[in-house]
Amino acid sequence: MTSLDLVRQRLSAFAEEEARGVSPLYEHLSARAADDPEVAGLLTAAPERFAHPTLLLAAAHRLVQAEPFHPLSRYYPSLGGTHGPDDGTWPLFREFLLDRADRVRHLVSTRSTQTNEVRRSALLYPALARVAGPVGLLEVGCSAGLLLGLDQYGYRYQTQQAGQLVAGPAKAALGLHCALELAPGAELPKIPRSVKVAAKVGLDRAPADLADEETYAWLEACVWADQPERLRLFGVAATVQRKSPPEFVTGDAVADLGAAAARVPEALPLVVMTSNVLPYLSGAEFVEALRGLGRPLWWLSHEGYGAALEHVLPDRADLRPGVGEAAFGVVGLVRFEDGAVRSARALGRTAPHGQRLTWLP
Repeated sequence: MTSLDLVRQRLSAFAEEEARGVSPLYEHLSARAADDPEVAGLLTAAPERFAHPTLLLAAAHRLVQAEPFHPLSRYYPSLGGTHGPDDGTWPLFREFLLDRADRVRHLVSTRSTQTNEVRRSALLYPALARVAGPVGLLEVGCSAGLLLGLDQYGYRYQTQQAGQLVAGPAKAALGLHCALELAPGAELPKIPRSVKVAAKVGLDRAPADLADEETYAWLEACVWADQPERLRLFGVAATVQRKSPPEFVTGDAVADLGAAAARVPEALPLVVMTSNVLPYLSGAEFVEALRGLGRPLWWLSHEGYGAALEHVLPDRADLRPGVGEAAFGVVGLVRFEDGAVRSARALGRTAPHGQRLTWLP
């Protein structure tokens, strides 16, 4: 169980820092849930490390999916709804959840947020291109492993300096768009036409089986309900993944990291990739696990600075959101040899779902 005070604090922070300006529906719902002990209390059934607002909102999304003719669905564009948040949204949402409180508690106590935000591939691609390939790619906290398909997707980066930069296979089934900006003093990164990935392994406590209908429905529910384009991209990426699935290892991100890494042939440069995973772990313990792998490796991360690069870089105030500033991610690339950090660099600041990448000097 998680304390009610912590849950309400997280709901409030999510509304102000993550959902604001990105998801009107989720900003509206999470802000009001933070002030409602009965609704917020439903999330206390989750273990503390998983009791995040996105889990409660995913549980609600899943239940609306199961009752698509309920009036609440009018506010869910993922289900064809066309209403924006209004005075009726919260009362309807509150009644819907409390009437199904046992089902909500079951979902949040047995599930976790499994984000498969495939647009983040566009953030990771330029960083992975800095590692000479072909590489062996190990994604930790992979869920369904859609980011492991980043070598199969098409990319269009829109820049002010060079117009549109294109990468990826010419006939890729999935095309991703990303605004690429330059921080002062930065130069455009080299974005090659392709990256070569010779081995793909995903490590997760519960790898998501896309062939299982209930699992697939839960992954859809984890997509924010007022962003149907993300849902469409998820569906296309899932189709791509089914044609060439990676190897999955079920286990703990720290305790079983070595076993998963051993599935990547020693002859390949090992790239360990994490994306929005470390908030659910101890970043310090994960870095120590990387040090202990006993082989040279790159750590490619897309995380908040405080969750990841803070453990290997001197303090960087410019990589932390300022007061009142929306949360953002940081793409980093770290080289480990003989258990020591040989190089570490923050490469870019990112919008949370892959819409924008600001390259750093």
